[in-house]
Amino acid sequence: MIRVALAASVRTLPRAAGLAYEPKFDGHRLVVVRTAVDVVLQARSGRIVTSAFPDLAAAARQLPADTVLDGEVVVWNAGRTDFALVQRRAAATAARAAVLAQSLPASYAAFDVLELAGLDVRGRPYERRRALLVDLLLPLGPPLQPVPMTTDPELAATWYETLPASGIEGLVVKRLDQAYPAGRRGWQKLRHTEVRDAAVVGYTGTPRRPQALVLVLPVGDQTPLLSSPLPAGLRAELVAELQARAEAGAQPGAGAAGARPTVSAVGLGETPYCPLDPPLTAEVRHTSTRHPPPEVLRLRTEL
Repeated sequence: MIRVALAASVRTLPRAAGLAYEPKFDGHRLVVVRTAVDVVLQARSGRIVTSAFPDLAAAARQLPADTVLDGEVVVWNAGRTDFALVQRRAAATAARAAVLAQSLPASYAAFDVLELAGLDVRGRPYERRRALLVDLLLPLGPPLQPVPMTTDPELAATWYETLPASGIEGLVVKRLDQAYPAGRRGWQKLRHTEVRDAAVVGYTGTPRRPQALVLVLPVGDQTPLLSSPLPAGLRAELVAELQARAEAGAQPGAGAAGARPTVSAVGLGETPYCPLDPPLTAEVRHTSTRHPPPEVLRLRTEL
């Protein structure tokens, strides 16, 4: 498993000499590994998802052998990235994925190169890795593309204000002299305020058919909230996580309904749920304390 770099949230745009700014695309983190014989696509959690994105795997075969890229897979729809469509692609069976690759083609927004033609470049400064990335991908063209980058904080601020209409959810800020911070929150991310991380303390439904998550937001009175219903892709991710916990003996079963804690849900009253210990982390979109319910954008099962 390749450990990817992470980013710490900030509330204002960092402004200092020696910083680079990139748009934060609303997609799925994806590591592209071009081996000597084929291509492997790895999700942020370490799960292999090559079969879900045959179009990207085919494009990545143009890369030099022993090359590793870090980036985001997105699906464009009506001029903007559509996270629900990425989820649909990610949850597809191998047979269905081939059909969706035609109707919902994926794009890969690459923001780093970790290995190039057998040479590990993670220790080199970001500025140098960026130049290598651009030189590598520009001749190939879509669907493999380097993300835009600027060192101008004023242009970055303009991106932050204007690009959400295209599905961009914020900015990632990196030091030009920085090595690749594998497994650490060595980058910074500025997201629009309605998107935040929440603790997943439980779920409704059953381990085989979860329906919604029980969340504790980092703001407010820490009262658990029930999310909106989970889309198919997130349900599949949660089922896989629950199965892995059960196999490791780390997560108890759902238990009897009468023994479960409850969460207050608008229109549903006190709803029983299955607790998660330890909790997961989810990225959610939430605009008020209670209404509407938080929308779960992605799970972070590796934390």
